[in-house]
Amino acid sequence: MTPTTPPRAQLHAPLSPDKAARWARFGHWEETLFPNVVGLVLEEVRTDYSRLVLPYRPELRQPAGVVHGGAIATLIDVCVVPALAGIYDEVPVLLTIDMQIRFLSAAKETDLIGEGWVTRRGRSVAFCQAEVRRENDNEVVAEGWLVYKISQRSPKTPIIAGGPAGDERTQGNGVPKRSR
Repeated sequence: MTPTTPPRAQLHAPLSPDKAARWARFGHWEETLFPNVVGLVLEEVRTDYSRLVLPYRPELRQPAGVVHGGAIATLIDVCVVPALAGIYDEVPVLLTIDMQIRFLSAAKETDLIGEGWVTRRGRSVAFCQAEVRRENDNEVVAEGWLVYKISQRSPKTPIIAGGPAGDERTQGNGVPKRSR
């Protein structure tokens, strides 16, 4: 929510207009998904870079009165997704296979700004980093290192589900059946 472009963003090229338009809809899905529940808002996306905001609200606190580490971890995990997927013509399936977080400071009654960027990209695996800062004083709250598996979406794979619709191991909607 800073009016100027952060220096890290300036290191990354803007997306093409069509890709920028697609990412402008991030978080405005037909279904309510976890990033919506937490309240994440995309502020900027560029090639291999994105910035999201986690607006403060009291429900994000833990009993000590500071923003819960799980909310911060969610911001770290999600803020690299537009950075990672922004270059593709079709949004791929992205799965977090490793995430390491270092919490450096607490956040109390302030919005949090998450910046994510790609550090190395392969055909099926990518390495990313993220940093979360308090909006009120720009202090770093947490840092994250993430590894993502990247795969192209199968025509049978729903955009939002755990597996292909119609797979006998699912309930017909892509959600895996529970074993009893």
